[in-house]
Amino acid sequence: MYTHNPRQLQLLQVLRQRHSASVEALAEQLGVTLQTVRRDVQRLAEEGLVTRFHGGVRMPGSTVENLAHTQRENLNAEGKARIARAVAAQVPQGCSLILNIGTTTEAIARALLQHRGLRVITNNLNVAAILCANPDCEVIVAGGVVRARDRAIVGEAAVDFMRQFRVDIAVIGISGIESDGTLRDFDLREVKVAQTIIAQAREVWLAADHSKFGRPAMVQLATLAQIDRLFTDAPPPEPFPALLHDAAVECTVAQPH
Repeated sequence: MYTHNPRQLQLLQVLRQRHSASVEALAEQLGVTLQTVRRDVQRLAEEGLVTRFHGGVRMPGSTVENLAHTQRENLNAEGKARIARAVAAQVPQGCSLILNIGTTTEAIARALLQHRGLRVITNNLNVAAILCANPDCEVIVAGGVVRARDRAIVGEAAVDFMRQFRVDIAVIGISGIESDGTLRDFDLREVKVAQTIIAQAREVWLAADHSKFGRPAMVQLATLAQIDRLFTDAPPPEPFPALLHDAAVECTVAQPH
């Protein structure tokens, strides 16, 4: 799995804010040569994370469709691993959890492999497969329609399944946190399951790397006021610190080792 360097992550962040930019503008903003930017753009384009056009580069995504699962796995994998370790350090032994869809929650599942006495409910077959390697963890999988591209379980059957439980902590991922404090995703079926998960948890923890701040997506899932804790890998940019404060969300920035 390719790990992006800080400059490439900054390049992606610039494009999320501007949506598109010329190679020259990127080189100036990042303080590097045109050749360096072109190499970075080539690498990111090969992974499907950016799209090149004559003289410039833009984000490939829209508010309608998320990146492919393998692309999301590769995007900021090191930051997601840091978030996962920070979340796992706060999860008590012997508690009940719901983990939902996303590459960040899959990283969290890997970080929980040494925990004891967990009961984990999930609508993510990847999470279930990871945690089955922990003999001291009971894994309960939702029923419903399996979304082939990322092995997520979505739909009304999954919603009904989640309504049966009341857990200590729900750990959820998200596609985007908009500047009005709304949490957004792309698939209405997925959102309905996530909304039910939030309703069935005593505490809700959001795990979101820095790329999610200001990223648009079509469907509103929740607001920051419905979240108790946020785990991320870099200090949130403006206007998010004030939004988090007003919503009384405890923010943990996962530091490198």
